[in-house]
Parts: sequence; structure tokens; C-alpha cells
Amino acid sequence: MQLGVIGLGQMGQIVVDRLLAVGHDVVAFDIDEEAVASVAEAGATPAESIPSLADELGSEKRIWLMVPAGDPVDAALDELDPHLTDEDVVIDGGNSHFEASVRRAESTSAAYLDCGTSGGPAGAELGFSLMIGGPEWAYEACEPAFDAVATGPTGHDRMGPSGSGHYVKMVHNGVEYALMQAYGEGFELLQEGRYDLDLEAVARIWNNGAVIRSWLLELCEEAFREEGSDLGDVADHVAGGSTGTWTVQEALAQEVPLPLIYAALAERFDSRSTGDDPGRFSRRLANRLRYGFGRHEVHRH
Repeated sequence: MQLGVIGLGQMGQIVVDRLLAVGHDVVAFDIDEEAVASVAEAGATPAESIPSLADELGSEKRIWLMVPAGDPVDAALDELDPHLTDEDVVIDGGNSHFEASVRRAESTSAAYLDCGTSGGPAGAELGFSLMIGGPEWAYEACEPAFDAVATGPTGHDRMGPSGSGHYVKMVHNGVEYALMQAYGEGFELLQEGRYDLDLEAVARIWNNGAVIRSWLLELCEEAFREEGSDLGDVADHVAGGSTGTWTVQEALAQEVPLPLIYAALAERFDSRSTGDDPGRFSRRLANRLRYGFGRHEVHRH
């Protein structure tokens, strides 16, 4: 099938590469001309603007947005909308707030799919986990593309109506915060405890058959291997927080207690007030884990 992809950052380029790898035709645009040239070399058709991308696509347009959440999504939609009909589909693969996705679904001429995307840069090889909300017919129309970009047919599903995909991804990120905090606290106790331990070895053993094995634990092993058991100069500063904040706000609105996720979010905010102090080992590990799964900058002291 033919798709347009708008936004060729790290994640957008992975979307293009995985679509091309299985034979889909891709028309691509980004404000960064070098990014457009890069995907053109890989086999995509370059577009000079969003309107020209729309013009290049057929009568039933399938367009995947991988632009930063917020104003950039609305700006892209404003340019696209005059070129769209109710037979077209727009996929928002960024980390948009679910309420913004509901608003966009109501105001966009095309069918709108909110697509929560998890997997980070590792998705280049493995594929992403895709949580999708919106009209069922639009989801089914784009299933071949989702099969290509996800880990396969079992790596994506329709969660429900508009907003539900980004809602599930929001809660996913809240769970991620709590898991990172739990691993961080456990390794902090091991680091400060009774024995002189090789934490890389601990993480490796835990990841081979233990109840708490996971990809995040694999990334803990990677962090200790590359930084040392004391995490070297990795700082006590954990960036991010928007999706965790949204999760806690929704929990308050629904009167659902989320003490672990709230505590993990509070730890993240508190990490930014430690200055040059060594700070907490658990938060230093969370800082490094964010690089592992998302290639976010590692703050160092």
C-alpha cells in the first residue's frame, strides 16, 4: 500500500524503513531536508511540503504523523485538512494527550487514528508495540502498515474509539515510571548494602528465568556494563514526566489510587533539585534507563 509519512526524526525514520522493507510505497516529508534526502536514498519518494505530499498520494490517502506532540500536530493537520476527505486516514503516532486526540478526531476531515507507540529506537530491529484508537474501518484499512511497523500482527490492536490508543499509551508510561523506580530502589539497596556486588551480574542472573525479568532489566544490565556498578558520572536527574503527570491527573479525575506511579513521578521531579549532589542511586539508574530505551540524553555530573 502507499502511505505518506510526515516527521522523519528518529522514530519517523524507523517507520519509513520498516514500511519500505516489506514493499510499501512511502512518500515522506520533514522540515529537515537532510532527513528527507536520507529516506529518499532508502527508496521513499521525497515531498517538498505537506500539500505536495498529499498531492502525491492517491484518492484514498493514508498518512502517518510522527511529529512532536502538541502544536506541531495541529500545524500539520491545518496544512493537511484542505486535501483530506472522509475516505482518508490520518495516524498520529506521537505521544499526544488522549483528549487532544479526541478533539482532533472530531475536527479533522479524515478518519483519525491515535496510535500509542512503544519500543523506542530498538523498534528499528524488533518493531513497535502499537495501541490504536479510532474508527474500526480505518484501523482495518491500515493493518498492512501496522503489521510492518509493529512487531507483527500480534504487536498492534485497536483499543477502542478515538482517544483510547493514546489513553492506553499514557497509562503504559505511568507503569513504566513505577517499574523503573522499583528496579532503581532494588539496585540502590544492593549497591549500598552488605556485599560488594557486581550489579551487571545480578541483572544478568535475574534476567535468566527470574520472576522479575524484563527488557527494562536487560537495560539495567547494559547500564552497569557500560557505566560500572557505581554508574560512574551518571547524574541524579531524571528528565521527562508529561505522560506520567497525565496518568496521575486522570487517576485523580477517576478517583483511582496510583500510589506507586505517583511516588515514581514525585521522585522524578525531586531529582531536578539535587544540584551537584550525588543524589539517589535509584534516580541515577532511571536517568540511564531512559537512554537505553529512548536514546534520551544522559545527564552527567
